[in-house]
Amino acid sequence: MAGSGKMGAMSTIVFLHAHPDDESSSTAGTMARAAARGDRVILVVATGGECGEPAADPAPGETVSERRRRELERSAATLGVARVVSLGYHDSGMTGWVQNKAPEAFMNADLDEAGRKLADVLDEEDADALVGYDWHGNYGHPDHVMVHHVTWSGVEQAARRPRVLEVSINRDHQEEVVSMARLRGLEEGIHMPDPTMPGDDGNPIGSLASDLRWGVDVRGLVDVKKAAMRCHASQVTDIEGFTSLPPELFEATFGWEFYREPGVVGSLDVSWPFEGGPWPGTPSHCTCDLEGRGWPVRRNS
Repeated sequence: MAGSGKMGAMSTIVFLHAHPDDESSSTAGTMARAAARGDRVILVVATGGECGEPAADPAPGETVSERRRRELERSAATLGVARVVSLGYHDSGMTGWVQNKAPEAFMNADLDEAGRKLADVLDEEDADALVGYDWHGNYGHPDHVMVHHVTWSGVEQAARRPRVLEVSINRDHQEEVVSMARLRGLEEGIHMPDPTMPGDDGNPIGSLASDLRWGVDVRGLVDVKKAAMRCHASQVTDIEGFTSLPPELFEATFGWEFYREPGVVGSLDVSWPFEGGPWPGTPSHCTCDLEGRGWPVRRNS
């Protein structure tokens, strides 16, 4: 039933993202898994990603947003997405950029209007669930923060309230990944982001594990996730930084996707959020093992 508990088979799940390529690094595994099991997966993107990197090989007259739209369509096809929708807003850029002041920037959009656009999609699709971002968009990017607000505006305006999950970086998990990578020497020659550093808004990135509700194991889909990332080839800095990670480190970093579920009380449940009941002995925290011995969980005492 939408709005409470878990859902059964053949659900419609809408994923709202800020820019083309955001889907590939954050929710791609969940999207691919949902599509593979027969759910209808809808991808809504708020902006055209105009502030991204220009392509190294643009076609005559091609704009950044046109290239990124084509890349988005390829990524969506890779993940099994049934429909891609653009809300039509302009990329706001990072905090402090001059683009923040543009009236057409997503961060300056009328919240009710943007929410209504999303609600129209939710109603057209009779959505069972909507996946947005946590309260500060994981790291404070203005467009990511706006996605959070538009998520809830859309839910409030929809004819049928869908269940809402918010993708969030598991800060505890990422600290363990970085620590293990350093112990193994895997970070040599690559840039390892420090999950303890503040995000674009000065707040810590993501969420503590204790604030998360769902952990989705997508290790079996990391090749699909990497393929989706590579569809966004024009965004060289980010995409090559991700896809060039050693295989075991890529799996450790991107093989799990974590979600908050506002209003739902419970510790972190490492299972599929959209069907069935919790696994027996619900784990409260994930720890990584880069030695190839699996990913043990620390269970509630």
